[in-house]
Amino acid sequence: MTPSSRNPFHLLLLVPVPWVFVLTYLIGVGLERVHRTYIGASPLLGVQIFGGVLFLIGAVLAGWSLILFRKARTTTIPGQASSQLVTWGPYRASRNPMYISLSLAYLGEAGLLKQAWPILLLPLTLCYLNWVVIPLEETRLTEVFGQTYLDYKARVRRWI
Repeated sequence: MTPSSRNPFHLLLLVPVPWVFVLTYLIGVGLERVHRTYIGASPLLGVQIFGGVLFLIGAVLAGWSLILFRKARTTTIPGQASSQLVTWGPYRASRNPMYISLSLAYLGEAGLLKQAWPILLLPLTLCYLNWVVIPLEETRLTEVFGQTYLDYKARVRRWI
């Protein structure tokens, strides 16, 4: 996909979505080092346990979603034409379980490491996905699958 010269956010499409999460998180880690958030003297074991659970759920969901795409022999790259519309497994509940899984793993990592700045930056990544990446994916899926995709889109929510 060629990034549009009209919208500078389309340049970000050159960066794979998982790396957008990683880069956002790393910026948060940098801010955490410069402007450390005070989380109290307690070790916040509950936050770390909850973070671990979120990370595990995100990893399992990501693996499951990726396996389904591999079995369907279709792409996971935004903007590339899919060869098959995956509507089973977690795709029965959400059109974007991979993005949900990345978000859960991201939040889990922040909880495990007790870091606030990455959490504060996550909405930027989610806005980018929601307003730039997903609309482009949906346009491509409509072009490829037509009414079948539109029916799926009407039946299943974008997120959860």
